[in-house]
Amino acid sequence: MKLGLQIVRFDWPGGPASVRARLADVAGTAEEAGFSSLWVMDHFFQIPWLGHIDEPMLEAYTTLGFLAALTQRIRLGVLVAGIVYRHPGILIKTATTLDVLSGGRSYFGIGAAWFEREARGLGVPFPPLRVRFEQLEETLQVLRRMWSVGTAAYDGSHLHLAEPVVRPAPLGKPHPSILIGGGGEKKTLRLVAQYGDACNLFAGSGMQVIRHKLDVLRSHCDNLGRDYNAIERTVLGQLRSGRQPAQELIATCRNLSQAGIQPCIVSLMEPDLSLLETTGREVVPAITGFPEG
Repeated sequence: MKLGLQIVRFDWPGGPASVRARLADVAGTAEEAGFSSLWVMDHFFQIPWLGHIDEPMLEAYTTLGFLAALTQRIRLGVLVAGIVYRHPGILIKTATTLDVLSGGRSYFGIGAAWFEREARGLGVPFPPLRVRFEQLEETLQVLRRMWSVGTAAYDGSHLHLAEPVVRPAPLGKPHPSILIGGGGEKKTLRLVAQYGDACNLFAGSGMQVIRHKLDVLRSHCDNLGRDYNAIERTVLGQLRSGRQPAQELIATCRNLSQAGIQPCIVSLMEPDLSLLETTGREVVPAITGFPEG
């Protein structure tokens, strides 16, 4: 079992002038503590259950480029990029650039997007959910094409790319891990089985729900002839001072491992470096040997 870290807040003491140094401290401490991956959200407004839209939020890929220069081992990713925010061809080029500049340490996290207020607020088209899922699947098809040697034109219902070329190619082999976020049983988990290398579920939904979602994913894999064990199964939880002491997090990771989860990603709810250090010292070594369920 591995532990990943997601940075979700930037309303740190000292205001905008402090963000650069504090972000560098968090990244360096997380890598030194033994976290396996480091993630940011793809949002332009803070999301409702974490704060108010007026609170600071950094653009995801610019932030990851900064983190790539500061780190050496930890993997980097967006959890997850919303399909509506960038033209898919440009998104793939952006993600490939991150992979090259990070030395092949990136995940490609993607999803159908959900935060309509954010999109409308910034003038971004926000089509119905059905269309967003169609765009998502076409993007995954284009992604596979752009990360292979082929450059044949792609002509879909929504996407039309005359020359889907991306050079330099990514360094991650065979390509950066494609993580598709969400637990929708009919569409999202089917896309994971067909195109993805990883999924992401919510730890707060409970073990029973997580086990059920993984059973659904396994069924999709069986239907498609895909090896279920080739897919990395991740969950997203929270890391908060005074709320989840080391022994509780270890127990949670043990239960998740028994359910079939591999990396557990926790959202850092405050920039508490001592919490990261304690987690690295007490939790990371304890969960390393947990077998996959």
